[in-house]
Amino acid sequence: MSDRPGMAEMKPGQLLARGVCRHLASMGFSVVEEFCPERGKRLDVMALGPKGALWVIECKSSVADFTSDAKWEGYLEWGDRYFWAVDQDFPTERLPDGTGLIVADAYDAEILRMGPETKLAGARRNAVIRRFAQHAARRLHGLRDPGACLGEL
Repeated sequence: MSDRPGMAEMKPGQLLARGVCRHLASMGFSVVEEFCPERGKRLDVMALGPKGALWVIECKSSVADFTSDAKWEGYLEWGDRYFWAVDQDFPTERLPDGTGLIVADAYDAEILRMGPETKLAGARRNAVIRRFAQHAARRLHGLRDPGACLGEL
């Protein structure tokens, strides 16, 4: 018996994140969902590329979900590239210029527009990669031992 939600219990944004993660994993990225680079910030998907690139992906399941997000610009400083992930029916002209675009569903995704690259400073990159590793390790430990005290994710 698993505590993880099945697809029927997943919210639309989680289904988008699932497809995004599958696609990025097929490109050699390691991915974590709901990554907190610092207190008060939660990225839908953080991806660590095979050559160390850090990508931030925000999944928006509707225009209302997108327009209610007033803090997305604060996420730009946590990755080398920033992307929106939306479904095929989302009016993509509403998304800001100068950001990447991924169209996804629960099973896969396609990068339609690469986000511009803004390389993180070395100290920030090191801190984010350490936090990424800790988050991934705690998440894996929690799957193996759901009753364990894991500290803050």
